[in-house]
Amino acid sequence: MSGVARRTVVAAGGAGLAAAALTACGGTNAEGDTGTGGTDGAPEGPLAKTGDIPVGGGKVLAGKGVVITQPKAGEFKAFSSKCTHAGCAVSEVKDGVIVCPCHQSRFDISDGSVKGGPATTSLPPEPIEVKGEDISFG
Repeated sequence: MSGVARRTVVAAGGAGLAAAALTACGGTNAEGDTGTGGTDGAPEGPLAKTGDIPVGGGKVLAGKGVVITQPKAGEFKAFSSKCTHAGCAVSEVKDGVIVCPCHQSRFDISDGSVKGGPATTSLPPEPIEVKGEDISFG
């Protein structure tokens, strides 16, 4: 087999593996479901309990891609956990701000606005609903 033909075979095999990996991560199952949960694509079950979210603070749910805050007692907000500066995941909520560990951007827990750069764009809000003690995607 010549060098060109071998490269062609290897490249085609790599493309097939990449396609299989993408299908496994983002495809649908036999029932046509994307595997994300309910009919609207939101995961099933609560994200957190209201008691898990401190007043004046919040909790980063890294596996869900969201940070939930409670700026005032009984007022819950949610934002994307992806920093708008370089795409890093925010890591903590402290002193009334959501903190990104990569470059120390800080965002307000009440509206996601930038409190300190280098980020210049607010964290996008995420729809949530509170039912009793459960906080879920809304």
